[in-house]
Amino acid sequence: MFAVVVNAFGAAPVWQQFAEPEPLSGEVVVDVVAAGVHPRVRSQAAGSHYTSEGSLPLIPGVDGVGRFPDGTMRYFAVGSDTRGSIAQRVAVDPRASVMLPDGADPVAIAAAANPVMSSWVALRHRIAFPLDARVLILGATGAAGSAAVQVAKHLGAAQVIASGRDTARLEGLPALGADEIVPLGDLETIGRVAADVDVVLDYVWGRPGADVMRAVVTARTMRSSRLDWISIGASAGQDAAIPSAALRSSGLTIVGSGQGSVGRSAFVEELPEIVGLIADGTIVSASTAVPATDVEAAWNAVSEQGASRLVLTL
Repeated sequence: MFAVVVNAFGAAPVWQQFAEPEPLSGEVVVDVVAAGVHPRVRSQAAGSHYTSEGSLPLIPGVDGVGRFPDGTMRYFAVGSDTRGSIAQRVAVDPRASVMLPDGADPVAIAAAANPVMSSWVALRHRIAFPLDARVLILGATGAAGSAAVQVAKHLGAAQVIASGRDTARLEGLPALGADEIVPLGDLETIGRVAADVDVVLDYVWGRPGADVMRAVVTARTMRSSRLDWISIGASAGQDAAIPSAALRSSGLTIVGSGQGSVGRSAFVEELPEIVGLIADGTIVSASTAVPATDVEAAWNAVSEQGASRLVLTL
């Protein structure tokens, strides 16, 4: 078979022949139709993700849409770091899959399921999401961040404040449900409008995330009121200088959400509703579909589009 293959960390993957998958007990071989190139996939291909085994060559990809042996079209997730989803065929545990509704667009599902999952699972499984919560989203101009705006509203947030570095994309977020938009660097405004939020979904981390944390904690009306800060991504850096005073002088609680902090069963539990909401257009995410044969040219070019998720079709 052919697959997208990483032969060297840091280099774009190539379309080449690769050995057929050998399913483990309970797995089936699936014909892949579409697979998203998410930040998690890019870090897998770079060897920089915290789950990386450091083994080469590898097939990247953590999820996709494919045709199962029974003829059904399903969204699926894979667990291997080296035998990923961006191949003509992949071995999949059917328990980590969900059937697509009739008429669902495989590309739309492949593009959106992973970014939607990031905020959905964070709010459903990492904290007790308050009724009518006020939510601040950092990094809201990326694919996962713009999905988070929609997810927070769908799950009952009373107010969603979206903040990001791309001011042009920020302008489009009210149409997706954002009540306030603030450039990420405008700490004074963020402190003012987000002073009393209940939850922060942080896709940025690094120094910008720490700066916003100081601004929000300092501005809070009641310092002791609970503030759940959920680290989901780290687009601005893996390390953030968090002052201990921010933790000792306020109700700030910091948790992470991602592979490892949330069990596989939790992700699988949420799949049917997530896929249904994407399929019926309740949650939308921009995508750019490119044949997997053109992966070398598309790998870096499409990543620069940010909010549009690259989907490789097979």
